[in-house]
Amino acid sequence: MTEHPIDDDPIVIAGLAVEVPGGIDTLAGFWSALAESRDLIGPFPRDREWPIDRLLTQSEADGWSRVRDAGGFLDGAAEFDPMFFGITPREAVAMDPQQRVALRVAWRALENAGINPMTLAGDEVGCFIGASYTEYGPRGDEANDLTGYRATGSAMAAVAGRISNCLGLSGPSMSVDAACASSLYAVHLAASAIRAGECDWALAGGVCVMGSLGGFFEFSKVNALSTDGQCKPYSADARGTLWGEGAGVVVLERESRAKAFGHRVYGRVLATRVNHNGSGAPIAVPSAAAQAQLIAKTLEAASISADLIGMIEGHGTGTAVGDPLELTALARVYGAAAQPDNGPRLGSVKSNLGHAQAAAGILGLIKVLLSGLHGQIPPTRHAENPTAQLDWSRSGLRLADRLEDWAPRDGVRYGAVSSFGVAGTNAHALIAMPVLEEEIHV
Repeated sequence: MTEHPIDDDPIVIAGLAVEVPGGIDTLAGFWSALAESRDLIGPFPRDREWPIDRLLTQSEADGWSRVRDAGGFLDGAAEFDPMFFGITPREAVAMDPQQRVALRVAWRALENAGINPMTLAGDEVGCFIGASYTEYGPRGDEANDLTGYRATGSAMAAVAGRISNCLGLSGPSMSVDAACASSLYAVHLAASAIRAGECDWALAGGVCVMGSLGGFFEFSKVNALSTDGQCKPYSADARGTLWGEGAGVVVLERESRAKAFGHRVYGRVLATRVNHNGSGAPIAVPSAAAQAQLIAKTLEAASISADLIGMIEGHGTGTAVGDPLELTALARVYGAAAQPDNGPRLGSVKSNLGHAQAAAGILGLIKVLLSGLHGQIPPTRHAENPTAQLDWSRSGLRLADRLEDWAPRDGVRYGAVSSFGVAGTNAHALIAMPVLEEEIHV
């Protein structure tokens, strides 16, 4: 595929919003949790009618790993004001909670950008939202009070479609399912749509609200679920991944448009790229070769050298297979280009809140943007004992084990974000964050 020259009017990120475990729904709260290396993991929610006791005792059966009463869960997943969005209460109950959470986070992202959500009806604004598989609500073949509302209430396409409908957006609208790469893939699609002239600007992000304990059962059976109730990316003490929830949405537009409307610019999207592992290994097994190839192609598309990258927000799930392969790919590209004793700092937000699946990439991207805004790289939890499966002294990489200042390069901080899906899709993004003359309070 022929690469086109970098546009003189780059795509920028002009608004952000998040909702993460620990009752955090502000950017300031999210940054504080990251900077303080806070643990946002908590016990399973007891108000979702989940078979928690059965899950916690399943390890007594042969071939199942131990399950802790732990995960990263949203406190307000069931909270929603339907009338505010023009939705009837019965319709709201039938809606997958991911639709509700994504809608309110998208609203806040617009407000953060200085855009009045009530004024957008009819505008050609795109909406691309990664969404997670869910088993919310009763089976579709059971007649009940919600029958008639579940066609849209349970449709994954309605996660993005609900936002477009409630706000009156007439641009392209798509829910993205690329497993754990979904939200970063959504950013890629949104930026591509703007460049192609399909929309003037767009919302992009991802959401995960678990509708069942299915993911915990599945990963316990294959011995890939954390046995100590923590997610420890790139750590020798990692015991498997831990599922979490969350949502993040960003506002994307051309830089000229942001300046014309007085929107803040958190960062420029230098390049995004996606690929697939291809064949040769089981579908769920990552490929270091495919990841390294993707990173190299993203750098080529951005027309920057690897040694400019100061912060890498990795995928980092804490699994015995995934982390070493990812480290191999990162060391092959970023480590090989690193300056002695000054290589990029590597981390993963999953150490704070677990693996938020379709929302994982966007939460990592927002972490990088907030780091650029504050001029600091936050620590990754459990980084005190890095895995021995990488020779860190020769890798050119270093785990971000403490809060430290992030020095710009010629007035710009450069960050990278990775997401890899269980079905083999890989996504990578490169972001440039110019140093702001005045502090922006978020």
